[in-house]
Amino acid sequence: MSKEKILPATDEDISQINNLINSAYRGETSKKGWTNEIGIIEGDRMNEAEVRRMFESPKGTLLKYISDENTIIGCCYLEIQDRELYLGILTVSPEIQAQGIGKRMLNFANEYAEEHGCSAIVITVVSGRVELINWYIRHDYQLTGKSKPFPNGFGKLLKEIELIELKKYF
Repeated sequence: MSKEKILPATDEDISQINNLINSAYRGETSKKGWTNEIGIIEGDRMNEAEVRRMFESPKGTLLKYISDENTIIGCCYLEIQDRELYLGILTVSPEIQAQGIGKRMLNFANEYAEEHGCSAIVITVVSGRVELINWYIRHDYQLTGKSKPFPNGFGKLLKEIELIELKKYF
């Protein structure tokens, strides 16, 4: 699949993106992929109001990754904050994870950051997700030593966790 498969989301995509995010992180379907948060957090990962907030943000861009069949199989949120690009909610359908889609979306974020003169890309990852943290490290992200509490309203915590910050510098 090529770069043109990554497009800005539309208002009509909000429900499908919300369902995609929840299916990839939590619940039965998330067990098919490796990005799930099972045993760490339960409940919905996202809701349509939050997806809409990202979609309507004047500072950010909600992107979708579409398949050849025109189905949304991935998404992410990009927001320029000062001279850094925040990358959030990078998601790939659990049925097709580990096929390079996440990496292509990460490469798109790299190009976006460079085109907008950003000095770094910033992400946060749930502290209990060691394999995901390691995936970002393999893609040139570095642990910054910064963390923040996991926000309320995004599920019931089953373990003590926080959000760990990583950055990729240019």
